[in-house]
Amino acid sequence: MKNLWNSIKEFFNSIDSWSDLAERANLTIAVIRRIVLYSIAGIFIILSLLIGLGLGYVSALTNQVDVPTKTEMKAELQDTNNSATLYFAGNKKIESLQKNLYGQRTSLNDMSPYLKKAIVATEDEDFYKHNGVLPKSVVRAVISDVAGIGTQTGGSTLTQQTVKMQMLSSETTWKRKAVEIFLAMRVDKYFTKDEILEDYLNAATLGRNNKGQNIQGVYAAAKGLFGKTPSELNLAESAYIAGLPQSPSVYTPYDNDGKLKDDLSLGKKRMKVVLYRMYRNNQISKSQYNEASNFDLKKDFLKPQKQTTEEIKYGYLYNSLTSQARTILIKNLAKEDNIPYSELKKDENLYQKYYEQADTELHSKNYKIDSTINKDIYNSMNTQVDSFKSNLGTTHSDTATDSNTGKTINVKEPVQNGSVLLDNASGQVLGFVGGVDFDDSQLNHVFDTQRSPGSSIKPLITFAPAIENGLIGTQTQLSDFKVKFGNYSPTDYGNTIQNRFVSARETLEESYNIPTVNLYKHMKDKGISSKQYMSKMGIDLSQKEYDQLGITLGGTSTGVTVLQQASAFSTFANKGEHVEPYVIKKITAPTGKSIYKHKDAAKKTKVFSKETSYIIQNMLHGVVTKGTASALSYETNFNTDNLFGKTGTSNDYRDNWFIGSTNGMTLASWIGYDNFYGNNYNLESNSTDINQELWSRMANAIYKVDPNVVDEDTSFSKPSGVKKYKVDKETGTKTGYIEYNGINTHVNQHTTTSLYYKGSPDDMSSKNFAIGAKSSNYKLFWDNYFGKSNGYGVVTTKGNSSKSAAEVLAENGSGRTTGFSNSSDNSGSSEVTTNSSTTSGTNSTTNNGTSETGTGSSGAGSGSGSSGAGTGGGGTSTGNIGGVTGGTTPGGATGAE
Repeated sequence: MKNLWNSIKEFFNSIDSWSDLAERANLTIAVIRRIVLYSIAGIFIILSLLIGLGLGYVSALTNQVDVPTKTEMKAELQDTNNSATLYFAGNKKIESLQKNLYGQRTSLNDMSPYLKKAIVATEDEDFYKHNGVLPKSVVRAVISDVAGIGTQTGGSTLTQQTVKMQMLSSETTWKRKAVEIFLAMRVDKYFTKDEILEDYLNAATLGRNNKGQNIQGVYAAAKGLFGKTPSELNLAESAYIAGLPQSPSVYTPYDNDGKLKDDLSLGKKRMKVVLYRMYRNNQISKSQYNEASNFDLKKDFLKPQKQTTEEIKYGYLYNSLTSQARTILIKNLAKEDNIPYSELKKDENLYQKYYEQADTELHSKNYKIDSTINKDIYNSMNTQVDSFKSNLGTTHSDTATDSNTGKTINVKEPVQNGSVLLDNASGQVLGFVGGVDFDDSQLNHVFDTQRSPGSSIKPLITFAPAIENGLIGTQTQLSDFKVKFGNYSPTDYGNTIQNRFVSARETLEESYNIPTVNLYKHMKDKGISSKQYMSKMGIDLSQKEYDQLGITLGGTSTGVTVLQQASAFSTFANKGEHVEPYVIKKITAPTGKSIYKHKDAAKKTKVFSKETSYIIQNMLHGVVTKGTASALSYETNFNTDNLFGKTGTSNDYRDNWFIGSTNGMTLASWIGYDNFYGNNYNLESNSTDINQELWSRMANAIYKVDPNVVDEDTSFSKPSGVKKYKVDKETGTKTGYIEYNGINTHVNQHTTTSLYYKGSPDDMSSKNFAIGAKSSNYKLFWDNYFGKSNGYGVVTTKGNSSKSAAEVLAENGSGRTTGFSNSSDNSGSSEVTTNSSTTSGTNSTTNNGTSETGTGSSGAGSGSGSSGAGTGGGGTSTGNIGGVTGGTTPGGATGAE
């Protein structure tokens, strides 16, 4: 302070005269003037830069926005009180989604003049002056965003609010604000103020009515609050409605149940604010203001009414299409904001935000959702399940605790079904059954439940990869003897063990477990992983699951959906290419613009070679002709010569599957209990037969609706890369010599054809021809082969069982326990040739042999002399003596059912 005073004194002491003082004063003023002028110029430049920056920012953000035409804008602006509509294939309407907002569009001429004035005075008093936006609002928005103050700028015009409600999502990012401004100016250019005002008054959300419904538009508000048309509203009522848009949930007089709130003061205060603004703008007189402010609205409000419930006819289909359409919209919204969907799913809060936006869009805007579902096929499939559901199994009744109320309730647990029909070539879902009764359970058992696939996974996870990598041919032998891998001891169906070698073909036909596990382990030992194949088919399992041998029998941690399993299975019909399944074909916005369209050319992923696929088809055809699904040959009303399929049952009859394919379609059916309330209900032991009958009924109904879908007559042609080898039926190797008890013996009693993609059958050997076999197994086999009765091929059960092996296996589809399969295979799969000539020396000789087509190995039995006969393992076997040099060995048996 002292220094400042000294400086002032020094300044005055330096002045020589008054003229000197004046000169210095003029100089100071000139400097100050220049500073002011430069500052003003600088501020102007900065403001220009800010405006330019703002306009550039807006331009950059809207540069990629599709500019809507006048027709498109009109359609969106007038799209009120609607919701998305679902369609079957062929443009057949299913139904519209239940509305989130209820209302009815009305003309501006049919509204009270008070209402129009009240809205303008309250929401946008400059509405008739601006060009859609207010410049001050734009500048405020830019400064707010650049300065980081926030993104919610407020101050939107009625035009902007209309655009936001009708043409944009409810997100609050600056990008949306920029697009809003851009579209508002465009709307203002093409439409009159009255047209815009009419659109706003029909689109605004205005709280709840006396039924507790969310309402949209002044017609619904007038009717739902006061029981009047909009033209009949008085000044107070008009002002009350005009005050609702600012915060509908706060100011609405009704609660969720349609009851009047105890405290209506907030809505009344808001009404007075509206009235004051009308008075301030000279739109009403003071006396009108006072009279309306004191009006008793409570007596005008309607009494509560009960809301009517809308019945959904196609419940499972309605929910499924809505869910998938919502997901598509979520992806579109995220894409617009440059957020990868995979990242969005990781952020629960952000995902919920987009979920709500998409759901609001679907339930409040007139989207058109076209599905792939064939109406007649869908109805026929569901009709069959509905008529057959009482045969699926016992419906259990019990009590449980309601998790919401804590009260004890009566519940019932029926056997559920999930079935799906796929068009193989396109991946279209043509029909499905979500459950046995939508009223009892809305859980969709095709898309939303994951179950153990049981043995239906075997061809996918084990046999196809093994063929693809040249580990096996169709006649390669697999060991089916008692085995233990650490603590894991698999058995066949019903805890049985076949005690013999089984071909790969028969293993699939009869769905034997032990040989399958042996093959899966062999694959792992060879460094072959099934993961690459399963992932390409749309089934993702953990490495821990792949490391467990039980995975080849369907022992997954989480399971698979019916859709996933059916889609993976269709890969074989598609010659080794997987086609992603889909249900929604196209989504069209209210403007008529398509916002989503499934690509016509189906995306195909190469999984297996066409050779491997053909061989699997060929093997699985035996499942439906002579294996675990042989009943289909007489239950279906169409030709099954080109049908292949696979059964599947999980532990303790928890799940049962059948999946069948032709060239045209794949139909999968699953049955089982939900066990929602901690129960442990399982299917009956005959569930395989029951599910096959249900599958047949649905397939017959589909065939009746459209035979072209089934495509029964198109056969699967054999690719040139599939090689056919003549092999010994019992060993799967080339015929040749072995040494038995010091004698060289020519083994060629039965021959058959083995199909290979890669590799070829091994040379004849006394050992190492069966995957998973031990030395003791080989000894048992050869001793039995040359006539010794030693228990080879006699089916046994592991542990305690009240049923015989024959009884247990009789429940397993075909009921075969051992021996050859005698039914014909028109695919030319396993032609068995039995030598009819008699030779000398070291060759085996079989007299009066029969020609068979099948896959089983020789039946277990005992015999002696020249024509031994015996019974073993539930099957009857007859045989002729095989003569060898140096003597006669009794009992070489040819098995027969």
